[in-house]
Amino acid sequence: DVPDWRPTFARTGRVAKVPARRREHFRSPASAQMWFEWRRHGWSLPALVAILLPFELVLLFAATDAPRLVFIILLVVLLTPPFMAAFTAASVRKSNLYASDALVVTPFLAIRPLTSAALIAAKLKAMILSTLVAWLLVLVAIPLALLWSDTWSVVTELARAITALTGATRAIVILLLILSAFIASTWKQLVQSLYIGLTGREWVMRASVFLTLSFIVLIGPILQWIIDNGDVQAALWDALDLILAILVGLKMSAAAVTAGRHYRNSLLNSRTLIAGAAIWCVVVLALYGLLVWIVSTPLFPSYFLALVAILAIPLARLSAAPLALAWNRHR
Repeated sequence: DVPDWRPTFARTGRVAKVPARRREHFRSPASAQMWFEWRRHGWSLPALVAILLPFELVLLFAATDAPRLVFIILLVVLLTPPFMAAFTAASVRKSNLYASDALVVTPFLAIRPLTSAALIAAKLKAMILSTLVAWLLVLVAIPLALLWSDTWSVVTELARAITALTGATRAIVILLLILSAFIASTWKQLVQSLYIGLTGREWVMRASVFLTLSFIVLIGPILQWIIDNGDVQAALWDALDLILAILVGLKMSAAAVTAGRHYRNSLLNSRTLIAGAAIWCVVVLALYGLLVWIVSTPLFPSYFLALVAILAIPLARLSAAPLALAWNRHR
């Protein structure tokens, strides 16, 4: 029923004297796992972005006399990688792509000579590479589309206006910060839900889906109620600092609990935990410094910008992914 063609091709190779291809050995189990994750998930996001980009950028040819439409099209193009990353994340967080029960860790994954933290690190690195490839396509396609559609002048006029308002240095930093935010958001969409799928518990997945759908259903009426009620807007604006402070407290508490679980379960040693916390603090301080330099107005005090920087950099959900995998792997 299933013919074996290997002897035929082996004889053909001997006649043609084709040398056998020799694969180089991986330097470590971690590099092998990184290659494996890239082969499984790496091209999913770039492929989706490459399919959508031509259909989005071709609209620029019909918007030569409409600058506002050009900006809307470019905004949609920039939002495409983060939006498609949310769909790609559904496959990234699965333990097994092809089994009927995709939540359970297969023996092929469970018995690998790697810790749960190392397996998650391979996923994170592969998703970084996938994000960079997807955004390389976007950053190459946008200038080409602007040149071919004769809409480049619209973008240059906007750039001159922003430069005249803020200065050349500040305008460049703002542009790089916005671009970095889009790229970081793409990677965050890919990896922030890993801890849900890797638990291997169906009730966790169902609860996550239920909460997400409930949020989507309720957010529209709530926003409309806020827009229609001026008193609610004023109350929310006055309590915005308190709301952000509560969210920061919840985030840091969850991170502290997760770090304690890592240490007690020997998933990460104290040196790794301290190094990770230090790197996270450096990134938060760097973002805080940029926000203070760009938005230095009395409307946004420095402590408000610090709260925004803390909430913007992922911590608790990423650190929970190794715990979820270990829970699934050693059931």
